[in-house]
Amino acid sequence: MNALCAKLLQRLAPWREASAWHVAFSGGLDSTVLLHLLAELARHHPLPLLSAVHVHHGLQTAADAWPKHCQAICDALGVPLRVIHVQVQVGASLEQAAREARYSAFEQVIAANEVLLTAQHRDDQAETLLFRLLRGAGVRGLSAMPESRALGDGTLLRPLLGVSRADLERYAEEQRLSWVEDPSNTDHHHSRNYLRHKVMPSLIARWPQALASMSRSAAHLAQAQGLLDELAELDLAAAGEGAQFSWLGLPSLALGPLQSLSPARQRNALSHWLNGFGRLPDTDHWAGWDSLRDAGVEARPIWRLADGELHRGGGRIWWLSGTWLQPIGGEIEWLDPASPLSLPGNGQVVFKGTPPHGPLRIRYRQGGEVLLVAGRGHRDLKRVLNETGLPGFARGRLPLLYQEERLLGLANLAVPGANPQADWQLHWLPPTSDQGLS
Repeated sequence: MNALCAKLLQRLAPWREASAWHVAFSGGLDSTVLLHLLAELARHHPLPLLSAVHVHHGLQTAADAWPKHCQAICDALGVPLRVIHVQVQVGASLEQAAREARYSAFEQVIAANEVLLTAQHRDDQAETLLFRLLRGAGVRGLSAMPESRALGDGTLLRPLLGVSRADLERYAEEQRLSWVEDPSNTDHHHSRNYLRHKVMPSLIARWPQALASMSRSAAHLAQAQGLLDELAELDLAAAGEGAQFSWLGLPSLALGPLQSLSPARQRNALSHWLNGFGRLPDTDHWAGWDSLRDAGVEARPIWRLADGELHRGGGRIWWLSGTWLQPIGGEIEWLDPASPLSLPGNGQVVFKGTPPHGPLRIRYRQGGEVLLVAGRGHRDLKRVLNETGLPGFARGRLPLLYQEERLLGLANLAVPGANPQADWQLHWLPPTSDQGLS
């Protein structure tokens, strides 16, 4: 068996019980070698079902011929191919936009207990480390690319991270493989290309082991990040307890346990937590956390991040995103109280018990509302909500039940003395929070 085949088979041992292996196949050198290696292994070893996925970005004319080339390679190897066309949202970074479109497509393909294999290698790892170092990344960023991570319902695996580009080129020449060359790879305006063609050769000329050393450093940093993640889990365990208003369905943390930590541990714990919801703030943007944490008890500070917002309320911090950040309003008639009522952009409400008679409608706070409470007369709704402790961000979305012009009750909140003779409760199922990409 070829040495590279043997090395790859050993790397793949923990994943051989997967239902399927999908290869991200661009048609370039790296992915062509990976696909050929896997096809060779499949001829001699029982492996999961193997297929290839080609993502067509449509960003350059030359790429229009690549799906046909990829199909010819896959036909020769006996590997099924799926071609996915994506629309790249052009923004500040075309590379990043293309990557996001590509991985979004991969998520559509991969199912539970399936693996997507990509062909990044040791040289890519070193370039990533240097690229992120120049951007001022922390330990998480400098740990570069992990060998495996979750992707959609399955797993992303990079089995060639220990293999050099030179080894892949040697294998391709020995096997007489053909591949496509992306013209954009020679454009030195792209930062990675500049590093690859201008910077890396100079480093290797002076330090021949530079790539191996940098890859090893990335592994050390990944280990350090693992320890920081373990510390974060310990710190978050205390902050995750005692959640009131859990029916809001929003991620939240108790502020007190976080405030007791050192600033460095606060940021570490929050970075670990926020990483599950979207993009992390850069160094300068962390001032928003200080403002949120140190605001007065009566304040309602907001820390706005790329994919959502952090709010304070009830001694906790709350993550809001997606639907929760969209405005709502208006009045909704409830024609059939025996059935749930959908609230545009705000979940739904349903009665538990026998609904009250008469025309019913749902409204939201406008200010000045009053609620009749037995033994206490008409109470200002603002004061009633203050007594419940409901976080401020949820008060404007709380469904209010009206019978004609009379406020009968509040969803989900028990107010002693409100409608004492009633045999019903109004139950609100809030919208699901879109938590972004991890």
